[in-house]
Parts: sequence; structure tokens; C-alpha cells
Amino acid sequence: MYKRVRLKDTVEVPPKHLADVTDERVKALLQDKLEGRMDEDVGSVVSVIEVHDIGDGAVLHNRPGVYYEAEFDALTYDPDMQEVADGTVVETVEFGAFVGIGPVDGLLHVSQITDEYLTFDGANQQLASSDSDKTLGVDDAVRVRVVTKSIDERNPRDSKIGLTAKQPGLGKHEWLEGKRLHREQTGEEAD
Repeated sequence: MYKRVRLKDTVEVPPKHLADVTDERVKALLQDKLEGRMDEDVGSVVSVIEVHDIGDGAVLHNRPGVYYEAEFDALTYDPDMQEVADGTVVETVEFGAFVGIGPVDGLLHVSQITDEYLTFDGANQQLASSDSDKTLGVDDAVRVRVVTKSIDERNPRDSKIGLTAKQPGLGKHEWLEGKRLHREQTGEEAD
């Protein structure tokens, strides 16, 4: 879920920019420092939007810059547990597919894609069913639900988001459209 949040953080202004401690300069420094980072409380910082207040600068011993505490608004993305999201498969591996949801990727484990047995087809970068013609590959659009979330602030790339597509209304968009068309033709009710 995307949110606009008010945050505070400290930013170092290098000596060459001390004559230009403006909202725009501090915003650029905050963007360099924070955008793309994960935080346990707010999720992934997508963008620093607006600086509201810059505090008094502080000098630290043996540090060349001046440190300012700034209050600012940021756009963040923090998927809620059980949230349903549309995403795109960005990579397939033997154990599942990585799905881009917002600015982060989540793992759709092979056991959470379908009830059919899927094997990894490395030559075509897809997971394929031996029971039907179902395949899941890179750039496929999917609807998933967030089922687990573990944020690692020190190593954001180690953060993990677990996804499922096995529940009714979830899965590859093409499969969902096929089910909808089948229901319309046969008059069956939805799952």
C-alpha cells in the first residue's frame, strides 16, 4: 500500500554545499540517502516529496560536513498482510517466481502458484504444468496476496515478502480471464 508519511531524519551536508542549505539541497541529499531503502515502520521509501523543516546544524568531531535534522514528507510502499496486489513476474527459478509489486519484489513459491505440479523450464524461463498447458514466465501479469513479510533494515535486499496465488480470484491474469469466460459460457458460478 502506498502512503504519504511525515518523517524525520538527519542528513549530512558536505562542506562544498554549506552556503546552499536550502529545502531543495536537503531534499536531494535525503533522496540520495533514503530512496529505495526499507524501513520496518514505513516500508520502502519510494520518493522524498517535500521538506518542511530543517533544524539547526550540528558539527561532529572529525567529520567534515554539518548534520541537519529535517522533517519531510515521503511516499512509501508497505504491503499490508493479506493485501491483494497486481504485479509482474520479473524472474523465474526452480522454486518459484519473483513478482514485482510496487517498488519491491515478492516470492511466489512454486507451491503457492497452482494446485498443479509445476516444473522449471530454464530454456524458456518459465514454470510449466505437466497436467495442462499452464505456464508462468517473465513479464506475465499476476494477481497475488501478501502472506508473509520480513523486513531487514540493515540489508534491504535481504527483506522478504511471501506471496500466494492459490486462492480464488488470484493467479496469472490470463488464467483468471479464461475462468471468467468459461463461467460465462457455461453459466457456472464463481469459486
